[in-house]
Amino acid sequence: MYYGWNPWHGCKKISPGCKNCFVHFLDKIRNAPESIYKVKTKFNYPIQKDKNGNYKIPSNVQVGTCFTSDFFLEEADGWRNEAWKYIKERTDVEFLIPTKRIFRFKDCIPEDWEEGYTNVFICVSVENQEMADQRIPILLDAPIQKKGIFLAPLLEDINISRYLETKKIALVSVGGESYKNARECNFDWVKHIKEQCEAYQTPFDFHQTGSNFIKDGKRYTIPHKKEYEQAKKAFNKKA
Repeated sequence: MYYGWNPWHGCKKISPGCKNCFVHFLDKIRNAPESIYKVKTKFNYPIQKDKNGNYKIPSNVQVGTCFTSDFFLEEADGWRNEAWKYIKERTDVEFLIPTKRIFRFKDCIPEDWEEGYTNVFICVSVENQEMADQRIPILLDAPIQKKGIFLAPLLEDINISRYLETKKIALVSVGGESYKNARECNFDWVKHIKEQCEAYQTPFDFHQTGSNFIKDGKRYTIPHKKEYEQAKKAFNKKA
């Protein structure tokens, strides 16, 4: 079962990967204002309990954190310290936090962070070689217990071998862009990244094809609800 926690919603575009951001796209089709706000009903979700007094999020699960925003967004500076308290309380849960703002990381951690909370898994999100070379070195140098790379939305072939060589990366996860106007994701790029991961025994995951997927020279338009399923099949079956 998937557990997700979005303590705040909304974001600001900062790089090419943000051009067709799914958060902005979905807000638009729902006629929701493009704003950044604290999600009051779910803000303290990690410590919410059911009628029997049990945590609604059980122990020993991974929680996708702030997937409809960015945990290190400047507009969230007034809310983040409280969110960290919930994360610290739930040491029995792993919080997976993707970010394009790893450059703000050291300004946004709690005073007792030291070498990092053991239940926090931070992944930089990069879309092309330029962003990979900007963001991944910052991640590698940061005091974080568990580090990963989200190559999503993947917009071009990317070489991350020199970063994997450090053996500091616990996961590389790749995904294409979704919904209307999605830019292409070429399976050749995905295969090349998988090969790099295999060379350094780094766990690899192809989590979604994107809506505009090219495989073996053929273009596939894939409904968003099928992107995850097709990604799992891509290495052994046609999309």
